[in-house]
Amino acid sequence: MTGTQRRGRRIMMTPAELDAFLAGQRVCRVATAGPGGRPHASALWYAWDGRALWLYSLTRSRRWADLRRDPRVAVLVDDGHAYGELRGAELSGSVVPVGEAPRSGGACPELEEAERLFAGKYFGMAAMPHDGRHAWLRLVPRTVASWDFRKLAGG
Repeated sequence: MTGTQRRGRRIMMTPAELDAFLAGQRVCRVATAGPGGRPHASALWYAWDGRALWLYSLTRSRRWADLRRDPRVAVLVDDGHAYGELRGAELSGSVVPVGEAPRSGGACPELEEAERLFAGKYFGMAAMPHDGRHAWLRLVPRTVASWDFRKLAGG
C-alpha cells in the first residue's frame, strides 16, 4: 500500500490489527462508478491474504460490469454497534480480474491461496466449489484508512 493515513492516527489500526480485522470479517461493501459516474454500492464476500483483497463477484452483475469498464473501487469493511465499538477500514485502488471469467475451476496457481481462504471461511471446505457464475477480482489497495474507536476508551 502506498497511501499513508494522515488523519485519525490515534484510532488507526496497526498493520497487525488491520490484517487480523480484514481476515476476520465476512462482508465488505464495494463502491463502483457506473456509466456517467453514477455510484453503486453492494455487499460482497471476500478473502484477505495479507496483501490483497480478493472479491468473488457474479460476472453478470452491475458491479462486474462497472469494474470491467472502470476498475477503480473503494471497499469498506466495518464492524461494531455502539459508537465506542466502531472499527473499520476503507481500501481503495483498482481491481484486476484473475483467472477465467466466469470461474469453472480450471488450474490457476495465482488463485490457489485466495480460493483456499475463501472456501474455508465461507463454506468450511478445503477446496473451492465453483458454480460457473462468479469470477475473481484482486484489489491490492493503493490507499487504506482504518479506525478503531475502542482505542478512545484508553484515553
